[in-house]
Amino acid sequence: MVKYVFVTGGVVSGLGKGITGASLGRLLKARGYKVVMQKFDPYINVDPGTLNPIQHGEVFVTDDGTETDLDLGHYERFINENLNSNSNVTTGKIYWSVINKERRGDYGGRTVQVIPHITNEIKDRFYHAQSDDENTVAIIEIGGTVGDIESQPFLEAIRQFQSEVGRENAIIVHVTLIPYLKASQELKTKPTQMSVKELQGMGLWPNVLVCRSDFPLEDEMRAKIAQFCNVKKDHVLENLDAKSLYEVPLMLEEEDFAKVVCEDLEIPCPQPDLEKWRAIVECSKHPKTSVDIALVGKYIALHDAYLSVVEALRHAGIFHRCEVNIHWIDSDTLTKENVNETLSGMKGILVPGGFGVRGTEGMIIAAKYARENKIPYLGLCLGMQIAIIEFARNVCGLYDAHSSELNPSTSHPVITILPEKDGLENIGGTLRLGSYPCVLKEDTKAKDLYKKSEISERHRHRYEVNNEYRQILQQKGMIISGTSPDKYIVEMVELQEHPFFVATQAHPEFKSRPDEPHPLFVGFVEAVLK
Repeated sequence: MVKYVFVTGGVVSGLGKGITGASLGRLLKARGYKVVMQKFDPYINVDPGTLNPIQHGEVFVTDDGTETDLDLGHYERFINENLNSNSNVTTGKIYWSVINKERRGDYGGRTVQVIPHITNEIKDRFYHAQSDDENTVAIIEIGGTVGDIESQPFLEAIRQFQSEVGRENAIIVHVTLIPYLKASQELKTKPTQMSVKELQGMGLWPNVLVCRSDFPLEDEMRAKIAQFCNVKKDHVLENLDAKSLYEVPLMLEEEDFAKVVCEDLEIPCPQPDLEKWRAIVECSKHPKTSVDIALVGKYIALHDAYLSVVEALRHAGIFHRCEVNIHWIDSDTLTKENVNETLSGMKGILVPGGFGVRGTEGMIIAAKYARENKIPYLGLCLGMQIAIIEFARNVCGLYDAHSSELNPSTSHPVITILPEKDGLENIGGTLRLGSYPCVLKEDTKAKDLYKKSEISERHRHRYEVNNEYRQILQQKGMIISGTSPDKYIVEMVELQEHPFFVATQAHPEFKSRPDEPHPLFVGFVEAVLK
């Protein structure tokens, strides 16, 4: 039967519950278990699609077109499995479903309450195996911090669920903080004790404590935590900061994380196969060279807004045994006057996705600089649209060329909205989302990189290349290297007389893995190295 591991967090947010859960997933998968992962977020938004990326970070998109929390990107990268719409559940989704059921009369006129209706809906969303004999562990992260009012229904649902399936089939891993007081030069366990006490007051007893700390935990301190928190001493694990996220599974393996989890779940714990993962970490820790790449974006105030892009660059760097130094360039500050000073010394330029007009003129300047100075350029989603706008203006002579999203009055809308999307007012869920097929043109860099003619990539955008301008773009030297199977939608473009100028309407960063780096990023970093 399916075994469940619930990952909760205490003391403060941002302790790395997602990385802890993803690391456990990697360690269990290395032992032959099937691993599935879910994230339950307490916020009332139906999904993170309309959240400000500077506040919330990147919106990660799954193959089936679900806009999700960025932690799902960590999950996919660590366990190398594609997740789906059931992998990210919010309070908004839960209440939306319950209210719709009430309106349809599904509850037969009964009063709808948090218990049992909301908690039942939450339990219904927990992973369910296709059959009882699946060798599966479901790892379910609960967002927020224990004590938050928003998290209470989720924690109550776990309490009920444990009673229903048995505590040996559903355990709790609690990620907490052991702060260091500089004045007294000591680690303090009281915040962890209080966090566990808060959980126990809700009827939940954590099986494993993963303690974030700046310094190693002495045996005496582990014993103290175990005694006060009612857990076994060898189930109190330390989780120190790591230079690379990909070191965390190996560090937790040294702490016997998988062993204690398997012990509590009453399942075997064979020796893991972590050789490939160790090789990845070895390459990331000992690069042979380094390169400087400018990431020109509008959301750089929060680097997590481009998390998957950063990780995809790191994956390509690991592949080439190269350290990728990312230089964060605020496109809102980039001008014709300072572009030479700002981008000189950069060996590659990447323009990522985004929405809205702010900062786009700086991106256009960056694309022009890359094109004219033969600097490798990779454009992602908006980055492809920017490359086409720049090319249309400065090569095709369409001087006010723009996107109708960014300048509705432009006389040359080289980027425009699809006819079937025109007139939509509700911005939530109206994008072209998820995995779409693309056919690559022969004798192009894209075809050489992918090494196949038909591919699929994940999308998150509303505007497309205006087909009325295809002819002039191609006449002036832009190659349309990828289209939809019916050739109606432009998916990829490149420039022939350039060492590497490739742009895609998709978000290839979502599919990159440390052990399977994405070919576009591998090719980009290779061009930068050359």
